[in-house]
Amino acid sequence: MFRNKQSNPLHYIAVLTALFTFTLSANAQELRGKVVDSANTSSPIIGANVVWKGTSIGTATDATGSFVLQKQDAISPEIVVTYIGYTPDTIQVTGKDFVSIPLAASGSLKEVVVEGQQTRYSSLTPTNSQIITSRDLEKSACCNLAESFETNASVEVSTTDAVSGAKQIQMLGLDGSYTLLTTDNIPSLRGLATPYRLNYLSGTYIQSIDIIKGTGSVLNGYESVSGQVNVMLKDPAKAERLFVNVYGNSLARFDANVNVATEVGDKWSTILMLHTDQLHNRVDRNKDGFMDLSLGTQYNMFNKWKYEHKAVVSEFGVGALRETRIGGQMEYDENTLQEEQPYYGTESETDRLTAYNKTSYTFPGKPYQSIGAITSLTHHKFDAQYGLRNYDGEQNSGSARLIFQSIIGHTGHTYKAGLSYNYDSYTETLTDSTFGRTERVPGAFLEYVYNNSNNLTIVAGSRLDFHNLYGTIFTPRLNVKFDATPTTIFRLAAGKGFRVANPVAENTAALVSSRAIDFREELQPEEAWNLGGSFTHYFELGGRPGTFVTDYYYTTFTNQVVADMYTDPKRVMFYNLSGRSFSKSFQAEVQYEVLKGFDVKAAYKYFDVKTTYSGQLVQKPMIPEHRFFVNLGFATPFDKWRADLTTQYFGLMPLASIEDSGAAMNMRESDRFFTTNAQVTRAFKRWEVYVGGENLLNYRQPNPIVGASDPFGSNFDASMVWGPITGRVIYAGLRFKID
Repeated sequence: MFRNKQSNPLHYIAVLTALFTFTLSANAQELRGKVVDSANTSSPIIGANVVWKGTSIGTATDATGSFVLQKQDAISPEIVVTYIGYTPDTIQVTGKDFVSIPLAASGSLKEVVVEGQQTRYSSLTPTNSQIITSRDLEKSACCNLAESFETNASVEVSTTDAVSGAKQIQMLGLDGSYTLLTTDNIPSLRGLATPYRLNYLSGTYIQSIDIIKGTGSVLNGYESVSGQVNVMLKDPAKAERLFVNVYGNSLARFDANVNVATEVGDKWSTILMLHTDQLHNRVDRNKDGFMDLSLGTQYNMFNKWKYEHKAVVSEFGVGALRETRIGGQMEYDENTLQEEQPYYGTESETDRLTAYNKTSYTFPGKPYQSIGAITSLTHHKFDAQYGLRNYDGEQNSGSARLIFQSIIGHTGHTYKAGLSYNYDSYTETLTDSTFGRTERVPGAFLEYVYNNSNNLTIVAGSRLDFHNLYGTIFTPRLNVKFDATPTTIFRLAAGKGFRVANPVAENTAALVSSRAIDFREELQPEEAWNLGGSFTHYFELGGRPGTFVTDYYYTTFTNQVVADMYTDPKRVMFYNLSGRSFSKSFQAEVQYEVLKGFDVKAAYKYFDVKTTYSGQLVQKPMIPEHRFFVNLGFATPFDKWRADLTTQYFGLMPLASIEDSGAAMNMRESDRFFTTNAQVTRAFKRWEVYVGGENLLNYRQPNPIVGASDPFGSNFDASMVWGPITGRVIYAGLRFKID
């Protein structure tokens, strides 16, 4: 399906050499420091608590008084240092990679209460970044990654079709395939995992989620176009010793999770995380003869180890998953042979294995200089049936990165340089057609950051990759952060993204229809430029903290694999972009603590997303032009009671035609609708009990399946899903923790 493209790499090597001379690279991801006694600076303070202000994320100093914090955990450029018998101190760390903190002994011991603003937009990072904390994750059912964004306005989650149960995320008005999804900053859940990848990561595995708008850093590769979602898995050294979560809802879905963490000697720690979800109850509330939600069984395991000794830190983990799904008509019998089956159904079976390692070494006496290696392996096998169609795929992937970090003169000029290698082998079968490809991509990258330790950060980066199928790939990126005042921040971002599409895996919704699959030509890789910026202002009103953020991003494609469901209602056509394709995204959000313990988030989003279909530039289907979001959160002292309410408004969405009227681009529109979710949590010493509801207004898309009465007929189409299908869902659960 894809056409090879070769080019001379010597020219690009010269370009990269020049860039190495004149530019660039990214800011250090760690803050290191040492806490000492102010009366005797040669005397380290052992066991001092160091946390990011406004969070509970931190660490304790070791036997030398040293500590390490991850910058992505910060929501404010300040750390709070406390130790019994010493006066607490708050340190400004903007632009710093290493700090030395002298604590003064206090005259008497007093209770110390540290309070901070729960701002979710980081003021430290040069990119437009938002943090979803572990507390945010507990505001909803959060059984998997798809449900982790319910109280967040920046990322949308939508159902791809009305039968199979597949979901996808959207960012900046673009499909989730244009968002780089990483776990612990390692690209993952990509390629053939796309249709169901949001179900493959349990919410109980997650420590926090970083949402980065724009192309982001070149360190993680060239595939990011609209942004990056980085999922930080729980740290074995910091996680609860035991965590248990059980969940059940009114559709008879049940989830169970167990995490066990422990230290193994002085240098090792490990966490074993287990997850299963089960749904075996067939429900048809809209009486169209089809199950409203696909049945499913998943067993999921992840084991993570961490080694820390002096200058060496190493992590490695292994994961395994097996999932089966069944959807379709209520009478569908999965035990009947496909050719003898009188009812329409979908089936899928996934087997997935993953492994990774991250190891870093910090040079003695040089906390700013380190070298690290990151490797990962993935095996993903997916077998599926959509009515009379079969779609099977297998992906084997491996990646390796070597990264060196240091300074140029002083910590105001830092850089990261490295080498990478990516391997992907794909084999796919669609009914009687078999296709595949093997990608081998060695590359080199460089990032440089200038920080004047006051109000300006410039991060510039580029990478050069040599693709065995598509020639040389040059990827430049730039991020600029300017602090007009300590509470007012401007950011600019520009960069290029490159990716090889997997058109069938990324459009499985089209398989749940009678549409013919039509590849019109050899498909080229996708390339796009992203340009945007944001304005962030932290304020106080009535003595209460708040944040206002607005951003605008423009993405334009130089090539795109177009999935055309507009031109012909009887087929979906895949071809290379011929014309314009772009996305304009605007978002304004305010967060404010109205009363102590009562927080409000409100956001408005505007999308203008257009693509050229068969020569005509029209709105991309199923993307609302206007969207509103409101989240209310309340917590009593010590979080004894917590309550959250989230309401979203979705405006009109263009829809592809379902009838052949003879007129080109015959379009229709969706309805406008609201959704409301709520949850109440009661906390005890080690127990938490929660009760909640999703889609409490019980809005359901009318007739989500076209031609449901004749699913093997020529008019059947379950891919035009733009609203909720299942209606109101009530759930309850409990959590048990031992720290």
